[in-house]
Amino acid sequence: MSPRKRPLVPVSSRRKAADDHFPFNFLPVECQLHVLSFLNEVDKCSCALVCLSWSCIVRSWKLWRVADYSRRGVFHLGQEGLLVSNREFERWKAWVHHYTHHLISRRASLLTLKASFDLGDRCNKWGELLSHLLENVHCRDLSHLDLNWTFTLLEPLDLRVTSGSSSHQDSITKMDQVTSFQELLTNLTHSCPRIAKMRLHFDWSDLSVSLLTQFQQLRVLELKYFWVFKGVTPSTLQTLTKSLPNLKSLTLHILVPLRNLGISYTLESHSLEFLDVSPSRGLVFCCLKLPALRELRAKKIVRGITLDRRTRLRIQHRWPCLYHVLREGTPKLQALNNERLLPTWREESYGELSAILEQSCYCVQHLDSWLW
Repeated sequence: MSPRKRPLVPVSSRRKAADDHFPFNFLPVECQLHVLSFLNEVDKCSCALVCLSWSCIVRSWKLWRVADYSRRGVFHLGQEGLLVSNREFERWKAWVHHYTHHLISRRASLLTLKASFDLGDRCNKWGELLSHLLENVHCRDLSHLDLNWTFTLLEPLDLRVTSGSSSHQDSITKMDQVTSFQELLTNLTHSCPRIAKMRLHFDWSDLSVSLLTQFQQLRVLELKYFWVFKGVTPSTLQTLTKSLPNLKSLTLHILVPLRNLGISYTLESHSLEFLDVSPSRGLVFCCLKLPALRELRAKKIVRGITLDRRTRLRIQHRWPCLYHVLREGTPKLQALNNERLLPTWREESYGELSAILEQSCYCVQHLDSWLW
């Protein structure tokens, strides 16, 4: 018996039937949004061209939660201030403004903001662009801020302004950068009070510290140095850590100027569990009051300064041994420089711990070099 032949169905009918029974359209809207949330910006825009229903879904503010200005145009992510042709810079600049308009038109509800712009650039006015973005999107729930306000990812080869008389770099000063940064930080305190994770360069001025301490929900904080000649006073550092009650993780990039050699710092926090000062140079602690600290990373970096023995010993005698500082101020410490500590490390030191202290302690006992 010959098998029954299936009736022929026109292609247009088959296509229509497939559209009517496409499983994705039968999912709840929240499920459809969750699936589309895994796409990047380009793929989301492509999905908006599929059909009218997808276009409406993609326009939802729930799909636009990240503003990342480093996603396009920079292929050498490890480089800072990549020089490109003037034409390529103008294309990238146009993309930045188009991307900002796109986020605003989608009524984005941001959770993450990543950007790297020289806020002291009077020509391109990146600070105004970021302020315009924050004023026109929903950023009350912003929780992650990654901001480098000291340089722009792309710079044109011809650094002269098109109007022409003065140099582009001459119009950028350190004070311009700090002033614009403080204006943006003030804006963030009002529009984004729930930031929990922050990574940015910091100038350590009294005003900037006062503004930073207003982010009471901060749990993870990384502060990079802004200027090598800008020092940090011990009272300023202690004020910052004491004023953030929910801080769990702190990474500090501090370069202690040569004129401040011999200064030591006190750190106090009842919530801090992770502290990384290994990127810092010349940062010495005289007292730690960190009852919740579980892990510390510290590294002794050679300064390249030749001192006579008398001067070196006079400075070193001001500094206590890191071992005694940790034993007295960190009762829950479990790891030092990625090495697990023995349960009895407070009672007596041992070989592995001594080797770690040789790499991280500036005291007379552990600093045997005249070159800092």
